[in-house]
Amino acid sequence: MGFIDELKWRGMLHDSTPGVEELMSQGPQKAYIGFDPTAASLGLGNYVQIMLLTFLQRHGHTPIVLMGGATGRIGDPSGKDKERELKSFDELDNNISTQTKQFKKLLNFESGDNKAVLVNNYDFYKDMNVLDFLRNVGKNSTINYMLSKESVKRRLDAGISYTEFSYQLLQGYDFYCLYQQHGCKIQMGGSDQWGNIIAGTDYIGKNITDGKAYAITTPLLTKSDGKKFGKTEEGNVWLDEKLTSVYKFYQFWLNIDDADLKKLFRYFSLKSKEEIESLESQHEADPRELKKILSEELTIRIHGATAFENVKSVSEVLFNKNCSNEYIQGLSKDVFEQISEEIPSISISHLLFQEELNLINFLSEHTNIVESKSEARRAIQANAISINKLKFNNIDQLVEKSLFVESTYALVENGKKNKFLIKII
Repeated sequence: MGFIDELKWRGMLHDSTPGVEELMSQGPQKAYIGFDPTAASLGLGNYVQIMLLTFLQRHGHTPIVLMGGATGRIGDPSGKDKERELKSFDELDNNISTQTKQFKKLLNFESGDNKAVLVNNYDFYKDMNVLDFLRNVGKNSTINYMLSKESVKRRLDAGISYTEFSYQLLQGYDFYCLYQQHGCKIQMGGSDQWGNIIAGTDYIGKNITDGKAYAITTPLLTKSDGKKFGKTEEGNVWLDEKLTSVYKFYQFWLNIDDADLKKLFRYFSLKSKEEIESLESQHEADPRELKKILSEELTIRIHGATAFENVKSVSEVLFNKNCSNEYIQGLSKDVFEQISEEIPSISISHLLFQEELNLINFLSEHTNIVESKSEARRAIQANAISINKLKFNNIDQLVEKSLFVESTYALVENGKKNKFLIKII
């Protein structure tokens, strides 16, 4: 099936201008999506559009990533109830740099006739003065036309600055420049971008003889509870492991609502229609396995196979009640460092082991896992204390450095729910 057919099957087509399917059936085309550098990392919200570019490239077309070096300085009013806070130029440049590295991991920029292209729209404006912009770009749009856009209408009562009001002019001119310089005839984006995209198709039609440009939009992806996709109680889910740990990224997919699973699997899996439908059928009664498959696919794609194996180990340690001491002894430093991000981590000095270290003192004084010696004694006698999955139920037992993996790490548990990572420094 063609690109548009695949979008329809995956539930990713919201709207398109007439003729775009016919255009794409005539041979390879170029299509772009714009990304404003509002954060140092791309998030799962952005990843919907990256998947759109991914499917486009897999169908033999050329994806163009347009980085908003210029539009990021203005602020897109689409989907916002109030004015955006402007970023500094240095912050925007840094965000472009870090996001560019992420894009180059997710799309093929290196080989083939349809290798991806990356453009910064700041290059369209850096040598243009305000008079040229108003004369050549502003003259093509009436105030009535601009006021009719949904992104503007919903802000009229709350207020919208001239800066954000003019955003659609820049996005329209972006499309014109890509059409002229790269032969790009298609702009894609979320459904909230429809007005901005149409501003570009109109501008091209007015300023290029026989110019014809097209639009494709995806639905805004929301969860079954109506909340925005890609957010948790802690905030955005990022593609950068420094902002969202690999473990939390993996767990996000494992814990998606059953009601959202089919939609998200079709949006984000690169498996074929036949594979996906077969898996949906196999696991219809128990979707947990399907979540594991999607979690694995996405964690490996975004963070790599080694990171995926590490988070599986973290999950094994934290959640499998049958996890053994032998298993923990075989874990790497990287796994323990990831564990330290998910449970309380306590550092103790190696000097403690120059003399005998009593278990009660270890729990109450040196790690503060319990509040007092009497509480430590009760926990030990209740068989609640384990170190690296070995039970400690004798109040006279000693804690020796040899218990620690690589003489550094120990998982200490007080009951089923209270887990601590102890690190010798």
